Amino acid sequence: MKQEKNKAKGADGRERGYDGRESGYGAGERGYDDRESGYGDVDPVELPENAFRELAEDEEYRPLMHPAHDYKEVTVYSVSMGLILCVIFSAAAAYLGLKVGQVFEAAIPIAIIAVGLSGALRKKDALGQNVIIQSIGACSGVIVAGAIFTLPALYILQDKYPEITVNFFQIFLSSLLGGILGILFFIPFRKYFVKDMHGKYPFPEATATTQVLASGQTAGAEGGSQAKTLVIASLIGGIYDYVVETFGFWAGTLNTTVSAWGEALAAKTKLVMSCNTGAAVLGLGYIIGLRYAFIICAGSLFVWWVIIPLMGTYGNAEIAAMAPQEIFSNYARMIGIGGIAMAGVLGIIKSWGIIKQAVGLAGREFKGSADGESKPMRWQWDISMKHIVFFIALALVAVLIFFQFGVIHNWWQAIVAWVVVTFIAFLFTTVAANAIAIVGSNPVSGMTLMTLIVASAIFVGIGLKGSSGIVASMVIGGVVCTALSMAGGFVTDLKVGYWLGSTPRKQEQWKFLGTLVSAATVGGVILVLNQVYGFTGDNALVAPQANAMAKVIEPLMMGGDTPWILYMTGVILALLLNWLGVPVLAFCLGMFIPLSLNIPLLVGGAVAYFVSHSSKDQAVNDLRRDRGTLISSGLIAGGALFGVFAALTRFFGYEYVCGVSAGMLQVYGVIAYGLLIGYLWYDSCRVKK
Repeated sequence: MKQEKNKAKGADGRERGYDGRESGYGAGERGYDDRESGYGDVDPVELPENAFRELAEDEEYRPLMHPAHDYKEVTVYSVSMGLILCVIFSAAAAYLGLKVGQVFEAAIPIAIIAVGLSGALRKKDALGQNVIIQSIGACSGVIVAGAIFTLPALYILQDKYPEITVNFFQIFLSSLLGGILGILFFIPFRKYFVKDMHGKYPFPEATATTQVLASGQTAGAEGGSQAKTLVIASLIGGIYDYVVETFGFWAGTLNTTVSAWGEALAAKTKLVMSCNTGAAVLGLGYIIGLRYAFIICAGSLFVWWVIIPLMGTYGNAEIAAMAPQEIFSNYARMIGIGGIAMAGVLGIIKSWGIIKQAVGLAGREFKGSADGESKPMRWQWDISMKHIVFFIALALVAVLIFFQFGVIHNWWQAIVAWVVVTFIAFLFTTVAANAIAIVGSNPVSGMTLMTLIVASAIFVGIGLKGSSGIVASMVIGGVVCTALSMAGGFVTDLKVGYWLGSTPRKQEQWKFLGTLVSAATVGGVILVLNQVYGFTGDNALVAPQANAMAKVIEPLMMGGDTPWILYMTGVILALLLNWLGVPVLAFCLGMFIPLSLNIPLLVGGAVAYFVSHSSKDQAVNDLRRDRGTLISSGLIAGGALFGVFAALTRFFGYEYVCGVSAGMLQVYGVIAYGLLIGYLWYDSCRVKK
């Protein structure tokens, strides 16, 4: 086997295996020869042990579906079910995101539904179809995030500036074109992120989704114990999170300000400590691992234990009177935004070789220098780069036409806006993918805020300001926000497909249809919600991200103060971190994400470390680590699914008030969280050998 694997590299050290001429798999559409491939004919029912770790130099990864064999993937069932779930989750995510300020990740709940349906219907060869269902359905969360983070800001500002107008056409096309650009811009980077970087990124959300989909394979086999473990962990995590969110029997967030001494400390020094006790976030930390979790948490502690106390102590009277959370939202977080923006620029510089390679490949294929007779293995079969180049050109023309005739109505200003969108959306694609790969959370709102700031400064310089400038900036911001959100979400889908052995081309092709349906759905939902609830006044929808966008854009377009010093502080900090060799994006993500969500990442990462070092036998440690990953995936999946139920419970008006004092709720929260950590530790370490 090792000998065969060594044949996969040429004398130049480059990987072979995507082209039938070079790989030895044989030419033709299937592009393989089972006798030489080394993959074997029998499909495994469990993910291989090397799925989540780096591969040795002569080691290959074998997915569940044979890399070259054909499977049922795109069927009437998978496409129709994917579209139905896309509509349902787009509407649900849009409402809940605007109502409670949190867009739930649709990939995991959709994967759970897909596996459940295929089992109930007793479908054979369901894995490939379930991947397509998940990939199409997951368009909902990313398109919704792009839309509701930006476009409701127009309705918010409309209350103050009645001349501002917004219609379905603008919302729909902003979401659609942004989603299409996100797909097209990311495809050239697929191989790098999902294959070349195998085991180098934790991919927490993709890991959980993959485990859910893979559980459908193990249900009727010897590996059924894995499916059982996943289901039990999902139920524990889901019920745990549902109970605390709906009934509040214990504190969902441990916070020092609840105690008298903590409140006095916060008032005097602005020092606070908080930790979310949710099962899903704990599982996320386990999968991320101690290294990245520590860096993220270090960024968060730097903001909360250094910057905020300094601002509260030495700032003006207005800042000194604020609570730590207010200082974070209004000031300190802006430093994180500047840091994320600079991290993005540094990431682009470091990835320039990858970007040039992708552009060069596109150019060569477009000129016809690539051999069109050979086809890659099914497992690595993307949409032709010629087609990608053509569709990117077509999409960019459509964006320009949309800006001119649907938003700005001035060719010079429309062209400038078009250049800004194209440049930022393309370059920050890799940043969004990196963030998802590391943390499972896309800082799309932070990158969009920076886009709005840069774009607005340019627009004001060319005479596009006032209410028309606000409309132009927010719609353009919506395009960029959706593009980055889609790129970040799409890397999850393609990584899931890579681990399971799906055909990337099919995922890529049908992603466009999901984007179209989701964009139409979210456009209609936003218009209806604005008419029914509104985004300003009593009982209005919260829309926190859109309110933040409105707060940033108004002074830029109408005249006012912009915290340039805070943004530049973040830029300088990012440069310093890069010089010191600290992963800049991870650290700055910690500065942007609230402390209460970062501390649990460190807790989960610490559990992962101790589980993987709990035995003197390395083989046992590996087995325990993998079991912990499976359990953590279950905690994430259960938390995501039951989180939707909890939100729906609140939507239907059920409010339970727990009569226990705040102090005792904190005590109960510590006990409950300790039991949850104990469960993760104990069940992971049950593996003997």
